[in-house]
Amino acid sequence: MANHKDALKRVRQSEKRRLHNRYYAKNMRNEVRKFRALTDKSEAEAQLSKIYSIIDRVARRGIIHKNKAANLKSKMTKHTAKLA
Repeated sequence: MANHKDALKRVRQSEKRRLHNRYYAKNMRNEVRKFRALTDKSEAEAQLSKIYSIIDRVARRGIIHKNKAANLKSKMTKHTAKLA
């Protein structure tokens, strides 16, 4: 365990940030899951900008890498195009 005050503070900060990041990452994953479950093309096209916004926000905060965000957005676009 940490012996210095600054090390104890770092432990507290790290845990708080970990929980904060976990919340946003989980929220994004749930939204992606909901989006992939869509079967109606018009509804998917309407939701596409919303899912882009969520993914970009998480990437901007550094919770996921920008390349992962780009890959997810690409997959969402392909999913929308594939729907009938």
